[in-house]
Amino acid sequence: MSNTLIEYPCDFPIKIMGANADGFAQEILETVLRHAPDFDPAAVQMRTSGKGNYLSLTCTFRAHSQAQVDALYRELTAHPLVKVVL
Repeated sequence: MSNTLIEYPCDFPIKIMGANADGFAQEILETVLRHAPDFDPAAVQMRTSGKGNYLSLTCTFRAHSQAQVDALYRELTAHPLVKVVL
């Protein structure tokens, strides 16, 4: 029996919030693509904070395993400009 409630493969949204700096969105999209090559960057949803200091990206990708999701989460949280990954 699996210890997760998620059935794979599935569409998995991940929200990344970080500094609204030059290249931030591109670096995040490249990271997601490394872990989910079939991810469509055109489908990303981006929002800036009220004062424009932060940027959030919601990337929905096709997750094939918990290991894939965990590896992506670890790489994103290690990025120096990333503040939160949900």
